[in-house]
Amino acid sequence: MAGRNLLYMRTTLLGSRCWVIQSATEILFKSASCRLFGVKCHNANSESSEKKERLNNLLTMGVDIDMAKKRQPGVFNRTVTNEQDLKMFLLSKGASRGAIASIISRYPRAIIRTSENLSKRWDLWRKIVASDLEIVSILERSPESFFRSGNNLNLENNIKFLYSVGLTQKCLCRLLTNAPRSFSNSLELNKQMVVFLQAVSLSLDHKDPADFVRKLIFKNPFILIQSTKRVKANIEFLQSTFNLNSKELLALICGPGAHTLDLSNDYVKRNYTNIKKKLISLGCSEEEVPKFVLSYPDMIFLAEKKFNDKIDYLIQEKIDISQIIESPRVLDSSLSTLKTRIKELANAGYNLNASSIALLSWSLSRYKAKLNKLTG
Repeated sequence: MAGRNLLYMRTTLLGSRCWVIQSATEILFKSASCRLFGVKCHNANSESSEKKERLNNLLTMGVDIDMAKKRQPGVFNRTVTNEQDLKMFLLSKGASRGAIASIISRYPRAIIRTSENLSKRWDLWRKIVASDLEIVSILERSPESFFRSGNNLNLENNIKFLYSVGLTQKCLCRLLTNAPRSFSNSLELNKQMVVFLQAVSLSLDHKDPADFVRKLIFKNPFILIQSTKRVKANIEFLQSTFNLNSKELLALICGPGAHTLDLSNDYVKRNYTNIKKKLISLGCSEEEVPKFVLSYPDMIFLAEKKFNDKIDYLIQEKIDISQIIESPRVLDSSLSTLKTRIKELANAGYNLNASSIALLSWSLSRYKAKLNKLTG
């Protein structure tokens, strides 16, 4: 009996010791956890506070948060942003609060640029653009053009290079306004295209390569963001398909055919093949097809269905294919515009079958003035 009591007491004491050791271990672990992860918990709270502050700032500025998050969600996960600095900077340049809200809504990455970066980039743009308000206007149309890159050295080098090859301030301004990505290209990439275009000029017996490059870029400011491979393939296609001599090809690519150089070569070939097939099916000769396309090269931009639908509708309305050949710009108008105008002109007593169809492609104001005369 005494032995059993002694065993019980030992077991109890041992259990108590184990409980004490376990409890002490838990306390030590919790204490260590607080010391080890205290900074992390503090940082998480700090980040959460900064995100809330950013959200409140943007909402106060009138930014469309849903649009911004949909376009560039990663911006909202950043630890540091500079929306307040951006607002003050753009206000100082003449931008309205509404314009600033619109810029950030459409291109939220704008808020990651520092004040120093913005100032430097603005000064570089002012070497091309005449006033702050003109830059603001460009930003309102295309915020990406200014905020997409923070590499100001690359921008500066591109400006110097493009001036050095003969581009005027007017030409650079057109380039910046219409194809600002040209200035985000690496300097080497822009050099490759300019050297390629100069070589094209010389191969076509043009005596002033700088003049050729200047004319082509002014006519088609998107040329610098194309690949030399694409432009080369399209030039070769135009020359071989239309059997052009050097002088004729120069006139085409520096004139009405300049923008066709932007298209993929497969797209150009496919659309031209469709145009040819459609016109021949309507009684045009093999010789008439290239003349028709050269009279208005922009029709190569029309995909197969759009081109065919417009031609089919005009033929359905008893307009002869010869009239379309004489006025190819009518194919520039949308199908709905063609339908509306043909109906209005018929109601006004205008006989399209016996008269010019050119007014189907006129500007709205010019067309309305003509319609008023017919109905007046």
